[in-house]
Amino acid sequence: MTLEIEEHNLDKFILVGDRVLIKPKSPQDRTKTGLYLPPGVQENEKIYSGFVLKVGPGYPIPAINEIDEPWKNKSDEVKYVPLQPKEGDLAIYMQKSGWEIEFNKEKYVIVPHSAILMLIRDEDLFK
Repeated sequence: MTLEIEEHNLDKFILVGDRVLIKPKSPQDRTKTGLYLPPGVQENEKIYSGFVLKVGPGYPIPAINEIDEPWKNKSDEVKYVPLQPKEGDLAIYMQKSGWEIEFNKEKYVIVPHSAILMLIRDEDLFK
């Protein structure tokens, strides 16, 4: 099941916590020898690949308030441990951990950071 979103601007999307928004690559419709694959084969794949579009802030670190030291700057601001993926990376991820959404008639996947198995970072990937 896919969730359809009626928004028109992807820049308004804010990912929460350790979530990553991925634009899946189109699945292979042929084998290396040229035989066409039936649609059920692509749907049964456990591992997919796609491009990272947006990344959440990361894992939150709780704020520690030490009362006995008044000279310390007290801040309630939440700090985060950042995630490894960056926008433009090619991510290899487990499909069963993700959630599909449809935006502007295109499919996207939101996966937790733990579902990403590998990243490929190539500066010349989009050239």
